[in-house]
Amino acid sequence: MIVLLGFPQMGINIPIPGLVAIMLVWGAVAIIMYRMGSRTLRMKPLTGLPHMVGSRGKVVSPLAPKGVIRIKGELWEAKTASRKINNGERVTVVGQDGLRLIVRKSSAGDLKKPE
Repeated sequence: MIVLLGFPQMGINIPIPGLVAIMLVWGAVAIIMYRMGSRTLRMKPLTGLPHMVGSRGKVVSPLAPKGVIRIKGELWEAKTASRKINNGERVTVVGQDGLRLIVRKSSAGDLKKPE
């Protein structure tokens, strides 16, 4: 409506082929955005507390016994199930306590790949 009614009142006249081109481009952008948005909304979450057990991450702030770890690009509060774990060390999630993850130092036998 702005193109059809507003522009002529401001002294801007767009020829019919130009209006058709604008509407086609606008329609294409709307279709592309709809498809991308609906595909994104259908995706299952990649990370979440129920699926974190067994995941591996890296210590960001020392766990003595509480600290912060990074898993799949996200920062999580964590506490160690055993002794102190220093920065940069790999950990494996073994459980959860509310919204805090319980971790232990990773070993070669852990199944999931590290982040």
